[in-house]
Amino acid sequence: MTDDKCETTFKQWLGEHQGLIFKVVWAYAGTPEDQDDLLQEILLQLWSSIPNFQGKAKVSTWVYRVALNTALVWKRAVRKSKRRRTPVIDINKMPYTGQEHTDSGENRQIVDKVYGAIRELPKIDGSIVLMCLDGLSYDEMADVLGISKSNVGVKLNRAKKQMAKLLKGLIDDF
Repeated sequence: MTDDKCETTFKQWLGEHQGLIFKVVWAYAGTPEDQDDLLQEILLQLWSSIPNFQGKAKVSTWVYRVALNTALVWKRAVRKSKRRRTPVIDINKMPYTGQEHTDSGENRQIVDKVYGAIRELPKIDGSIVLMCLDGLSYDEMADVLGISKSNVGVKLNRAKKQMAKLLKGLIDDF
C-alpha cells in the first residue's frame, strides 16, 4: 500500500471514527496529559495497522479493536513508568464536536463522572460499556474483544450493575 493511500485511509478513518477513539481515550486516561499520550499512541497504532486491515471486519470494529488493545497495553505501561513524549496532535485542539466533549458545566461534570466510573471497572468491562454506549451489537462487541457473544452479555450485565453502584448519587439526582 502506498503512503498516499495509507494517509487517505487514515484521514478517512479518523474523520469517521474520532468519536469512538475519544471515548476510549477518556475512559482509560484521566488527566489531560495522559489523554494526550494515549491519543498519540492510538493514532500511531491505527496508522501502523492500516496495511494489516483486510476488510473482513467493519472499519469501526477494526478501529475499536486497535484503540482498545492500545489503551490496555498503554495502561499497563503507564503503571510501570510515567513516560512523556512530544505530542503529534493536541487532543484539546481536535475538531470534535460531539456531546462527550462539551465544556458546559453540568453536562461536563456528568460526562467526567461517567468516564471516571468506567475507569474503575475491570478493563474488559469498561470496554464493553463503551461499546454499548456506542450502540454496538453483542456480535460486534464479541468480535472486537475476541470473546463469545454470551460472555459479552454476562459481562455487560455485571458492568451495568457496577456502573449503577458507582453512579448512585448521580443517577439519584435525576
